[in-house]
Amino acid sequence: MAHYNVLFLCTGNSARSILAEAIMNRKGAPNFTAYSAGSRPAGTVRPEALRMLEMAGLSTQGLCSKSWDEFAAPDAPQMDFVFTVCDNAAREVCPLWPGQPVTAHWGVPDPAAVAGTPAEIERAYLDAFSILERRISLLLALPFPSLDSLAIKRELGKIGGVGLTG
Repeated sequence: MAHYNVLFLCTGNSARSILAEAIMNRKGAPNFTAYSAGSRPAGTVRPEALRMLEMAGLSTQGLCSKSWDEFAAPDAPQMDFVFTVCDNAAREVCPLWPGQPVTAHWGVPDPAAVAGTPAEIERAYLDAFSILERRISLLLALPFPSLDSLAIKRELGKIGGVGLTG
């Protein structure tokens, strides 16, 4: 199987895109390498997101909030897939990604926006984690060697439940 690079985008790159990066790097290894970034990075990863990853037994090593500009630079890894996981990032004008990756929007409610009891906040992070894990598992189950680019785009639209571009 070929190797694929995947970029998960969110505005702040502090929760959902970080969760997706960690999930994909665990579940997709060695055929997929995931990265995450934000249009306006928060500069830090939400401690609730890190706790959720630790509870799931996933590594948090190296996870940090960073700008999507890093991945549009000439020396950046070439992406095969770019997923927006928040509605704000999906509406923004993204940089031009080298190599024309397949892009799709996988909107996930923002757990960082939940105000409530610690149990309600933890539930919001668990819900976001579960949605992302399910979508990533479905992506990884696709028979990539037998799919052409158009078929992959169609399948990604089914997984995310919304339209896609690229």
